[in-house]
Amino acid sequence: MPKGLAARLSVALLAVVGVAVLLSSTDQPAFTAADKAFYADQSLVDFVRPGLVLKILSGEIAADGAMKVRFRLTDPKGLPLDREGITTPGAINVRVIAAYIPKGKTQHVAYTTRAQTSPITRKTEVQAGTDANGVFRRLAEGEYEYTLATKAPANFDKTVTHTFGLYATRDLSEFDLDMLSNSDDDVYHFVPDGSKVTVTRDVIRTQSCNKCHDPLALHGGSRRTVEVCILCHTPQTVDPDTGNTVDMPVMTHKIHMGEGLPSVQAGKPYVIIGNQQSVHDYSDVVFPADVRNCVACHEQNTGAAQAMAYLKPSRVACGACHDNVNFATGENHVNLPQISDNQCANCHFPQGELEFDASVLGAHTIPTASRELPGTTFEILSVTDGAAGKRPTVSFSLKDKSGKPILPSDMTRLRLLLAGPTTDYPSYVSEDVLKATGTSEGRYFWTFQNPIPANATGSYAVGIEGYRNITLLPGKTREQIARDAGLNKQFYFSVDGSKVVPRRQVVSTAKCNNCHFNLSLHGGNRNRVEECVFCHLPSGVAGTGDAAESIDFRMMVHKIHTGKELNRGYKLGNTDFKQVGYPGDRRNCAACHVNGSEQLPLQPNLLSVADPKGPLNPLGPTAAACTSCHDTVTAASHALANTTRLGESCAVCHGTGSEFGVSKVHAR
Repeated sequence: MPKGLAARLSVALLAVVGVAVLLSSTDQPAFTAADKAFYADQSLVDFVRPGLVLKILSGEIAADGAMKVRFRLTDPKGLPLDREGITTPGAINVRVIAAYIPKGKTQHVAYTTRAQTSPITRKTEVQAGTDANGVFRRLAEGEYEYTLATKAPANFDKTVTHTFGLYATRDLSEFDLDMLSNSDDDVYHFVPDGSKVTVTRDVIRTQSCNKCHDPLALHGGSRRTVEVCILCHTPQTVDPDTGNTVDMPVMTHKIHMGEGLPSVQAGKPYVIIGNQQSVHDYSDVVFPADVRNCVACHEQNTGAAQAMAYLKPSRVACGACHDNVNFATGENHVNLPQISDNQCANCHFPQGELEFDASVLGAHTIPTASRELPGTTFEILSVTDGAAGKRPTVSFSLKDKSGKPILPSDMTRLRLLLAGPTTDYPSYVSEDVLKATGTSEGRYFWTFQNPIPANATGSYAVGIEGYRNITLLPGKTREQIARDAGLNKQFYFSVDGSKVVPRRQVVSTAKCNNCHFNLSLHGGNRNRVEECVFCHLPSGVAGTGDAAESIDFRMMVHKIHTGKELNRGYKLGNTDFKQVGYPGDRRNCAACHVNGSEQLPLQPNLLSVADPKGPLNPLGPTAAACTSCHDTVTAASHALANTTRLGESCAVCHGTGSEFGVSKVHAR
């Protein structure tokens, strides 16, 4: 408990009795192991009631333009909170935005603005922002009214959609409960003349962003939803330092294009200078999916009213990614000037008869996702002679998506992999099976040239991978070759008659695909985590000499996703991951891990890990996992001090339920 907190608690509890209801130990919010409050003293949690829920109750604009908004502040259980932090712990900073959607338009214009002058260009831009110097009035316990200092213009349109956006942060830092859930936001739509709201802006929902951003928490964490973001990130808001707009569709497209922007590739960084002259250079951002896959963000299953908006072309949205197009002159636009958006859909209609045409979907077709690909489907049917010292024979099927058999010789690449034991793969073999023999039903057989080791015990695994090169649009000007890769499959079998035990599952392909959408590496050959670990094993090293790096799966993935926050950096061949910025909160191990696999102790009998560039080489399996993110010499020394000839003792302090357990030290 922080110094002096016990005394503050006893005094404050007396003051609160009669004016606030305290949660009992059986009625506390259901915090998870990822929350700091989960580990806090029960009496502290009962008193503080951490978390914040903000709800706008109503809004109005008077005839003279005076604007008021009424809202409620509660804890996660619905009990009221004091905005000033007097009768309940933690002052709450509430900010208010007022905006409207002009008739015939699709985006907001903010009434609440500020003048921002650049010390670089000396230009002043009027930007959308929050109201300042308004008046709060307490209506009831936890309920408030805010009268904005900003007034709507005398001629404001009473017939169009108006929106109040509020965001708030509750300061619980003195209790060491500064959690993400202490921030919240909300929006309220209304039409001042009392008619029904029929026009809103609802293109992308926050849940789509949170697949990667885990959760969306910007400008210090208080802006949590797209619905609030779009009230300030409007066409009216320009960065005076760089001249770049921060309009939502333009800014978001450009940020996610990052290093792929034509302007960046031509040598002009994409930079936005924000509050207090903070410089944000997005020129090295690499989108974790294929940027042509618009529905990675424009998801069609969220209920967003304008989810199909990406099929309606405009100079603003399209020019954000294709920023080498000059619509005024026609440069890089087949020499056709475009002075308005009225004619865009004449060429860029939603979908054409052929892929790779000028339609929106056609122009964004990803070759490996083409509907013209016949498909490649693998199944591993059986393994015979799968005993120690023998050469196993694998039976597998190979068909297209219609069920028609494919000959192995028709594949461009086709390989079977063999590794074991499944407790931890020490090595693997990979064999070309293009000459596999079989039947007309698409069932084929391959006997490995490499036998299973004579001393092998336990379970082994076989995996299959490969692709066909398929010509799309043959004979046409857009003719191109695409790899039609099959989805990796694995088959586990026992080499000694013991129970078959698959390799442990640490992360899942489904969780990878939350960000990567369609995990596809090494030319499409590896598309399931279960296949990746065949090669990315503890002894795996890429490069030689000073360029040698571990490619053990846990080390490689942790290092890549830690990226720019690494102390030693991480480079494989010509690919340098020092600029990678993980879009979520890396403390949330469950974003990738499954079944609590990040917890200690790890599964027994795991192998030591090679790390040629690390201060420890080799190092234990637990140290390999932890020091791949915490890559300082101090952390390595700590790991070494807790490793003896008997093994690692990490779980003593960092095990589940321990004072410094993995979940507790990563709690947010």
